[in-house]
Amino acid sequence: MEPLWKLLYLLEPAPVILLLTAVAVTFGAALRSLNYGQEMERNCDLSETSITLDRSQALMIPIMSSCSLLLMFYLFSPVSQLLTAFTAIASASSLFFCFYPYVMYLSQLGLLDPYMSRYSSKSFTLLQGFLLLLCIGIVAAWLVSGHWLLNNLLGISICITFVSHVRLQNIKICAMLLVCLFVYDIFWVFFSERLFGANVMVSVATQQASNPVHTLANSLSLPGLQLITKKLELPVKIVFPKNLFGGIVPGNSADFMMLGLGDMAIPAMLLSLVLCFDHRKSRDSVNPLDIPSAKGLKYIWYALSGYAIGLVAAVAAGFLTQSPQPALLYLVPATLGPIIFISWIRNELTELWEGSQGTMPDLNDKPHLTEV
Repeated sequence: MEPLWKLLYLLEPAPVILLLTAVAVTFGAALRSLNYGQEMERNCDLSETSITLDRSQALMIPIMSSCSLLLMFYLFSPVSQLLTAFTAIASASSLFFCFYPYVMYLSQLGLLDPYMSRYSSKSFTLLQGFLLLLCIGIVAAWLVSGHWLLNNLLGISICITFVSHVRLQNIKICAMLLVCLFVYDIFWVFFSERLFGANVMVSVATQQASNPVHTLANSLSLPGLQLITKKLELPVKIVFPKNLFGGIVPGNSADFMMLGLGDMAIPAMLLSLVLCFDHRKSRDSVNPLDIPSAKGLKYIWYALSGYAIGLVAAVAAGFLTQSPQPALLYLVPATLGPIIFISWIRNELTELWEGSQGTMPDLNDKPHLTEV
């Protein structure tokens, strides 16, 4: 146990940037989720509807996650190249999804954006083509260099895309999911070593995958083989060098601070839910600077503040104990607790607990809500 005064370490660049990045990504994912739902309503595009989890699906997530964790623990090496290829495709798609609103904004400014193809089910413009090439280029750069900054960019895009497409119906299902994942995280971090001989969660999180690009270049005896990294950190976490300004070159995972994508994506699902609730209550366009509501602070700000506090507690506990910590042990009470308590004080707990007919506000501002 480290002395408490060493918590001043949290003021160093690496922990500060990790904390700020996680909070920004979590809030950004919730905001993108709301905006994406509104886009789908506006376009009446049923081919891209989001998945709204029911009770049984929510309960299956910890079970399926545990099975995936064990498979990765025992069979990671044989399937690592396949996982890398799948991750590359998913990352390119996620990057395109995250950057797409900015392309639409440029189109609305009146920039020349001719159609490249009108023969598919959806039109494809020149700017979208450039964006697709950019996303593929970023993924290709990650495959070649394995740089931690690119790893973070891909991981953040995957997190935002997941939260935008997978929604929770109400706080009841959300609480059920969070409590189950709370137990899941504690078990696999604290108790898995007793059963499996190693910390399964940490082992999987720190494993490096074989790079199929290096394997292919080696088999073809291509020039520049030494420039291609042999191993890759899969973007299932964000990482920052502990010595941030001296760790620009990729190194061993032990030299990095890390935070799993699940520790951002799962709380972001709760933030997305309460942000939609705030939106329905205010009947206004969501403005991040519009902090107060008729009854005080909006729920999103309680949840976001709780997330920041829980994350600081998780990082501090990890540093003081010098051991891995299940972040959801701190994040679930810090985010879910304030929301339930404040909604109970405001007599809105039943409405949040049971939810409504839809997860997104109706654009015509009618009492009926359209499910997305």
